[in-house]
Amino acid sequence: MAAAVAVVQAGHRATVLEAARVIGGRARAIVAHGGSDAAPLVLDNGQHILIGAYTESLRLMRHVGVDMDVALLRLPLALRFADGSGLQWPRLPPPWDALVAIARATGWTRSERLALLRAALKWQLKRFRCDAQDTVADLCASLPQRLIDEFIDPLCVAALNTPAAQASGQVFLRVLQDSLFSGPGGSNLLLPRVNLGEVFPEAAARWLRGQGSIVRTGVRARTLNAMPQSGRWLINGTPFDAVVLACSNTEAARLVSHCVQTAPRPMVIPLCDWAASAQALQFQAIATVYAQLPLPEERPSGAVLSAPMLALRSHLHGPAQFVFDRGQLGGPAGLLAFVASASQGDRSSLEAQVLAQAERELGLAGLLPVQTVIEKRATFACTPGLQRPARQIANGLWACGDYIAGPYPATLEGAVRSGTAAGLGVLDPPSA
Repeated sequence: MAAAVAVVQAGHRATVLEAARVIGGRARAIVAHGGSDAAPLVLDNGQHILIGAYTESLRLMRHVGVDMDVALLRLPLALRFADGSGLQWPRLPPPWDALVAIARATGWTRSERLALLRAALKWQLKRFRCDAQDTVADLCASLPQRLIDEFIDPLCVAALNTPAAQASGQVFLRVLQDSLFSGPGGSNLLLPRVNLGEVFPEAAARWLRGQGSIVRTGVRARTLNAMPQSGRWLINGTPFDAVVLACSNTEAARLVSHCVQTAPRPMVIPLCDWAASAQALQFQAIATVYAQLPLPEERPSGAVLSAPMLALRSHLHGPAQFVFDRGQLGGPAGLLAFVASASQGDRSSLEAQVLAQAERELGLAGLLPVQTVIEKRATFACTPGLQRPARQIANGLWACGDYIAGPYPATLEGAVRSGTAAGLGVLDPPSA
């Protein structure tokens, strides 16, 4: 959607072919059907969070007519646990908001707070740079274990969906710089109050159609072929001036590999190299367990949790890192969304562990699972020195997605920035 909007903004027409029946990819709405008497619930295909530093996502949302005050709840960043410990960012300009939050953190000793302040100042003095092969665990080796468990690990797995021992320190520092230490409001949490389709993709589709472009769902791009004489490309036999592959890495690699079969000889090696780099990425799963308080008369009329989002103490038998009170975010009262990043294990075991974790940490007994969404290929493993595929594949052929080379991990903002760059890229004159 971001790529198509960029093309149309530049005065061209776009044709969007979406293989699924619903726009949005991994950030889309789904319908959960309960028992025979239960009304269907519109849920999200996993709980997503935006932050104030997602400048391109927010710009595009405004451009296609999304009412930001309705769609998103803006809150100061907080990493609070149910027992009240953790951090709460004050309404101060950066970097003072982060420094004051650390200094005032509850549940940590004075020496632990000072250790994190020293680490934060050290990262700032080094301009948030480190060796390319450093992991997040390497960056934080001197920090007390409680800070690792209650701050670094939750932040790392939320941002990079990769455990700290394996996650890229370089990317982690970039995320910290642009979120916690950027401009005013950059660290704010923006929690969706409408389904993910309405946050951007469905609004973008309506905007594109209103501009005379074509958005077709349920249509898969089966074949990709080059037309070297004219410089055009064929998708399913239909010619286009340029093509953006806005799909998963495996689907993009499949299309590029198909193109190799009929491509001119000079194009073969670059196309094969690109397809190989896209296929080589390793992926991590994210699971979202939706659960409801059991009986209508026992459901509260208001909030279940003390805040719309709380951190959880994740461990081997407690896989969720965060829980969201959907009743405070425009959803049904009593509906909770538990998020387990870098998830492992089968669905039934995961649900049982999350419900036990909810009773243990939140005091909520008797929660009933409503729907469990497991995206097995939710994000790429953001490891040190990772070589990601380039945006441009050939003249007039580009790819976009959160896995494409860029400064960010697999996030909504990374995907959107990649889409905008690809949409603008196809408009450039061919390079020599």
